[in-house]
Amino acid sequence: MSNFRQVDRETGFLLPPSVDEWLPERHLARFVVEVIERLDVSAMVKAYRGSGSASYHPSMLLGLLVYGYATGVFSSRKLERATYDSVAFRFIAANDHPDHDTIATFRRRFLAQIEELFVQVLAVAREVGMLQLGTVALDGTKVHANASRHSALSWEHANRIEAQLKAEVAELLALAEAADRADVPDGMSVPEELALREARLARIAEAKAKIEAREEKAKRTGKKPGGKPPAPENPTALRAMMHRLATPEGRKAYGLRKQTPEPVFGIIKSVMGFRQFSLRGLDKVKGEWSLVTMAWNMKRMFALSPT
Repeated sequence: MSNFRQVDRETGFLLPPSVDEWLPERHLARFVVEVIERLDVSAMVKAYRGSGSASYHPSMLLGLLVYGYATGVFSSRKLERATYDSVAFRFIAANDHPDHDTIATFRRRFLAQIEELFVQVLAVAREVGMLQLGTVALDGTKVHANASRHSALSWEHANRIEAQLKAEVAELLALAEAADRADVPDGMSVPEELALREARLARIAEAKAKIEAREEKAKRTGKKPGGKPPAPENPTALRAMMHRLATPEGRKAYGLRKQTPEPVFGIIKSVMGFRQFSLRGLDKVKGEWSLVTMAWNMKRMFALSPT
């Protein structure tokens, strides 16, 4: 004879339910709430007038957003629905249900404050021993924007691009024409220009001599030369970076990309599911990216925290 548990949806609770009993002790939603409670959200609180109907507390709304971004729920409508359907979201919202307009307005209104809270989350991570200042890696990834590429190009911006292109074409034509002429521009002092170039050539020759000496020493000893090789004079930022990356230390540091920024982008886009911004405009996109990275940091902190 089969033995099944009774399915009873009619009997009421004998005691008032407690949201604290809805989740296990170790849960990301609990962790998000605990971290946000340690943040200074006074700037958000002061932005409310304090009159009219009671408002939802910024800490609760921020918790919904952070947990939503950490678990792949980005839409304000889906966040509202999750406060009914998801036990974790109901826990964060204390069994309340802010509507999607409230959530969307809060996100747009406090983007600047969210950027500041991102730094506070890092301070919390450092306080609990999860953050150490070391190598800072810069990298980029492509995330879809919430805009049309055609409508986003304004008339004024199109005119600026056209003027810039015309100026560049004119400069290139002038350089080509100057190469075919032997006349000297007004105000140019040939002796001064020659002296300047001779001084630069002397410094270049000195650098080349140092390079040759290093290479000769390496051939004699069979060891790679240590230290930094002498640098091209007055390099651009790009050439200076290329020079640093060409050194043994630079190649070693560049190889760390596979384990520093690239996995972060992979998790944000593939695991968290963030592939398109919800807001439009550069400032709003920067603020939303701070929200994304704050959610990533909390998710990472939770994974590294002791059980």
